[in-house]
Formats: sequence, C-alpha cells, structure tokens
Amino acid sequence: MDYNETLNAMTLARLSFYNLASIMLLYRKAGSATAVIENSNNIRDIIPDASQRLVELLSDCHKMRGRAEEELEFDLAHGIKPLDMANPEYPHRLAECDDAPLVLYYKGSANLNATRVVNIVGTRKCTPYGMDLIHNFVNSLAASCPGVLVMSGLAYGVDICAHRQALERGLDTVGVLAHGLDDLYPHAHRATAVKMLKQGGLLTEFMTRTKADKINFVRRNRIVAGMSDACILVESAAHGGGLITADISRSYNREVFAFPGRVGDPYSEGCNNLIRDNGAMLLTDADAFLKVMGWEGDASLAKARNEGIERTFFPQLSPEEMKVVKVLSDKGDMQLNMLAVQSGIQVNQLAAVLFELEMKGVVRNLAGGMYHLMPQF
Repeated sequence: MDYNETLNAMTLARLSFYNLASIMLLYRKAGSATAVIENSNNIRDIIPDASQRLVELLSDCHKMRGRAEEELEFDLAHGIKPLDMANPEYPHRLAECDDAPLVLYYKGSANLNATRVVNIVGTRKCTPYGMDLIHNFVNSLAASCPGVLVMSGLAYGVDICAHRQALERGLDTVGVLAHGLDDLYPHAHRATAVKMLKQGGLLTEFMTRTKADKINFVRRNRIVAGMSDACILVESAAHGGGLITADISRSYNREVFAFPGRVGDPYSEGCNNLIRDNGAMLLTDADAFLKVMGWEGDASLAKARNEGIERTFFPQLSPEEMKVVKVLSDKGDMQLNMLAVQSGIQVNQLAAVLFELEMKGVVRNLAGGMYHLMPQF
C-alpha cells in the first residue's frame, strides 16, 4: 500500500459523495489522488473548464485530511484494508465503471478479482420458491464452477440466503454494506458475517461511523453490479432494490438473468416484467447460465468433474425417512397429521423422523406447520 496515495484518495473520497462524477473525472485525468491534492489550488491547470463549485470544493480539501488520517489509523489497527484505485487488490471490474468509488474498505479473505464473479439479488421477502431457486442454483454452480465468487448485499431475504448457501457449498461470498465496517446492519446477520470473513468478506465505500441511511443502500448497489460478471435476479416485486442492481448491471454491460415466477405472484412480478421487456435473460438452471456465460469449458469445471465432485449430495435415508420423502414428492407440502396418515407412521414417531430430515436438509418446516420437500429430492 502506498500510504500517501491511499490517504489522499481517502481525502478525495470524502469530497466526492455528492460530486462523484466530477471528482472521478479529475482523478482519471490527473492519474492519481496525490496529483489532484498537490494541484488542488490550481485545478484548472488539469481541467480548464472545471466548475467554480469544484474549484471551491478542492480548495478546502485539506480540511478533510484529518478525518482521513483518523480513519486510516483505525483501519490498520482493526484489520481493515483501505483499497484505493491504485491498489492491485482493488476490484478491476469495478474500476472500469465511471462512478466507481475512489476507495473501498475491505475485511476478509476472498480475492475480489476472482476469475468468475456473480451477484445474486432480489426481494427482502424471499418466498420458499425463491429459497429453493437459490439452493439449487448455488449448489449446481459450486459443483460446476467451484472458484466462483458470490456477491450480494447481506440484506434480509434473497441476499442472506445467497450468502448462506455459498458458505454451505464452500464458495467465497462477499457482502457489500451500506455503512462502515465498525458496525453491521442488520444485526441478525452477524453470525453469518463472521463466517464470511473467513470465506469471503465484507466490503464498503463508507468510512466508519457512517450510518446505514437509505441513500447508501442505493449507492452500494452499483458496487454489487460493477464487481460482477453477471447479475442473477431471483425474486422481485414490481419495484425494488434488486431491479435497481439489474438496471445498473445493464448500464455496465454486464449480463443480467432473472428466474421467472408464476403469473400474479407479487414477488415474481419484477422478474417476469424484466424478462418480458428483454431486460434480462430467462434463467432456469445453472447449466443454462454457464452456457450463456461461456463458463462450461472452464478449467475449474474440468477439474471438478475429474475429481468426482457430485452435483447433488444425497444423504443416507432410513426406510421411514424414504416413506416421508415419497409422500411429499407425490402429494406436495403437507401438515404433520396428514403426513402421518399418508405415510402410515405414528405422529410421535413421525415428528422425530421429520426432525432428522430437517437436519439432513431434505425437508423444511414452513409457516403453518407445513413440511416442504427440498427440490433436489
């Protein structure tokens, strides 16, 4: 890390919150944050037509340096990496975007410049249908392209489901936050975030002591989009953050995919509309995705197959467990009492069988006491 360049970039980043386009243009023309700071009092030597507002803004840039120095000291003491655009660890895909952040703050173990990067986004009110889609997609992706990095926003619903499935299948996963790395929102996801630090990471453009304001969630979507080769929209209402990420992804010339849903379902409306309007390619499974992306011939795929990595891991099931699986497969979701009748297993024994099946990831207990068979079974 070039300490001086990083510090200067952090100072500029403080100025760029409401003037990002102008500051980024200046940075790219000058070639470094240090050059901008050194010419802050004669900036029109670099950009002759610089606005008066930009001139005045830069004339006060040294007032921001104290906060940047304080932040850098905190970061270095707490294992946070400030990544300015000159740092080779800065995500190169994101650096190509006109509105990329001058500085990112990162804590984790994943390579932000992984060969394959996808983001999985969607509604915060993910349904069992959406959860199943994520489960199947991530499982197949892990089996066929084990080096892929999964990006999302650590929010409720689709985001956290994507992160957790990636962790479960051994994929690195990075959450992009709408606040500084001295806090975590939502707090309910702290345990998952801790795991991600060892198998992925947490990333933000915001310094510590930054609150998770509404506008920050919109800004962070461009990082999720810009870092990725492709955007996967799982479920979305007619309006939502996932659609914003998909729209930004298209503006960055990234591939956009969406899973279709049943007509009339509120959290499939956004996906269906996007597919209808040619804003996203219809997605049904990971194999189709890999084919479109040209990743099916990837060396990591060949290695995975040569080493015998299976696409689906079927646990050993007892005869009673097999009965339950067959009933749910034939009849669909079912409550405990009806399942007992259909399977011929006593209710008290069936409760124990269902518990074991949940532990094996074969069934899921839904609201209302319904039991749902995971789709790979």
